[in-house]
Amino acid sequence: MTAVLDAPGRNGGRLRPRDVVFALAGVVSLVLAAGAASTVDLPVNSDLGLVAVLPYPYWIGLVLINLTFIAALRGDARGPAGRAVMVWLLAVLVVELFGTAAFVTDIPRGEVAFRHLGIADALSSTQVIDPDIDAYFNWPGFFALLATVIKASGLQPVSIALWAPVFDVGLWLMALAVLARTLTADPRRRWLVLWLFCLGNWQDQDYLSPQAFAFFLYLILIALLVGPLAANPGTFRGFRPADLAVWWRGRSPWEQRPQHRVSAFVVALLLVAVICASHQLTPFMMLIAMTALSLSGRLWSSRLPLITAVVLVLWLVYPASAYLIGHPPLEDAGFQGAVAANVVDRVTGTPGHSLVVKVRMVLTLVLWVLAAAGAVRDWRRKRLDIRVVLLAVTPLLLFPMQSYGGEMLIRVSLFALPFVALQASSALLPREGGTRLPFLAVLALVPTFLLLTLLIETSRFGNTKFDIFTDSEMAAVAEVERIAPHGAAIISAAHPTPWRSDAYLEHRYRTMDELCRRDLSAASCGPIFYNYGRHNPAGAFVLLMRSTEASLELQGQSTERNSKELEDWLKAQGGVELIFSNADARIYRLPSP
Repeated sequence: MTAVLDAPGRNGGRLRPRDVVFALAGVVSLVLAAGAASTVDLPVNSDLGLVAVLPYPYWIGLVLINLTFIAALRGDARGPAGRAVMVWLLAVLVVELFGTAAFVTDIPRGEVAFRHLGIADALSSTQVIDPDIDAYFNWPGFFALLATVIKASGLQPVSIALWAPVFDVGLWLMALAVLARTLTADPRRRWLVLWLFCLGNWQDQDYLSPQAFAFFLYLILIALLVGPLAANPGTFRGFRPADLAVWWRGRSPWEQRPQHRVSAFVVALLLVAVICASHQLTPFMMLIAMTALSLSGRLWSSRLPLITAVVLVLWLVYPASAYLIGHPPLEDAGFQGAVAANVVDRVTGTPGHSLVVKVRMVLTLVLWVLAAAGAVRDWRRKRLDIRVVLLAVTPLLLFPMQSYGGEMLIRVSLFALPFVALQASSALLPREGGTRLPFLAVLALVPTFLLLTLLIETSRFGNTKFDIFTDSEMAAVAEVERIAPHGAAIISAAHPTPWRSDAYLEHRYRTMDELCRRDLSAASCGPIFYNYGRHNPAGAFVLLMRSTEASLELQGQSTERNSKELEDWLKAQGGVELIFSNADARIYRLPSP
């Protein structure tokens, strides 16, 4: 990343005294933020999440790093501060924004990271990919890589999951740095794009996941498409077939060296294959981006979208056929259903939770408004890059095609974010070049950065009440997986349960909200999960935890009173035995069938 953000020798390779001040300010900011976050007591009981309990030194640290970056970005007539200083400030921001939870606790956030560790462990143990187990085994690329890394490095899997957000965002930024260098010659704008990307990355997809891995590869692929595989478009004279044919034939390769184009094409094909083998959604985003660039005349390798489509179809009809048979790609297509699943169903629950969801929408809207303003400014100055616009808006085409478990809008905004940040940077920087930033531009950056910082902290950590687990909860999960015999059913209230990290294939894991189809009243749900457990030949255990109950309450699926009534109903059943209890969890053994 450092090699692509500044022109060589811009600052003569020397560290100026002012740069030393900027670097020290970054150190102070990191010490303040990390020290303050490490004092937070768990569990977090606020519906607003970490933002409500982080001590004020943490916020001072965030304000300081933003102000320092603005001063470093302003620099002087020669450009911003030195490369090393700008990279250091960016690294501090990444650690503060995306490593906050790692300072609060040594337990990874969310259930899914534990599940992914379990899949990697299962692949490593069995050495067999069985696509009939579940959807993850239809796209095993990332998990095979994760299993290899864990085995080869000897690192603790939990530590990898804990710091994965910092590592993943770092990878994303390196790829985005290469991409930004291709799309803009202004070093200040390139640094600003990276900063805006961090401040807008509320989607929380940077945990240990195939999505994070595939998004990194996607950014590398796009960098190839707008770099060595790009085309200089011909002269456009109209939409008549003859004019379009002349325009198409008038294209020329951006990269003049054929050997570089061939090498980039081979790497692009490799990336296409790995992405198709690693994630369900990213290949479609990739195909749409390629097609849009090709139709705009900006892609020299016009056959690449067709090859990508063939690879994607072949993967779906053969390795992923077990999943595809039960889940047709367009089974829940439709704009109305997409809005209901991605917007309406999410703005529910307690007032605090609803506020967090609305803050995410506001953050997305602010960035898109800035991007629109930047596009208008670039268009008026006749420097609008249609590739950036296309790459920002084309992910929206997938929104009505698949609800993706209510997360399609989250994924769409993630894939658009790098290019939204690129276009938004045009609204915040009045001109390109080495001239020092005007004071009015600096004044505009200060409130923008501070607002985005507050919004992203609220957005990313608004679910802390149920996605950060306590030691007591982890002890309960370890205990139930230890005592449950092979094939036993383990029933939790809801999905934010940190299980399956090293026993993925040993037990039958179920949740009450799935078994009971969201009707969690004691009279209705109790007999359903109780009878399910009673009829499991290897026995059954019910795991009740603070975090799962908080999840149901925050999202409006249950209440504290309802959870208590359900547990009282369970205890009243004959043969049910409480076998483990601590401050945050209880384990009940159901009677044998």
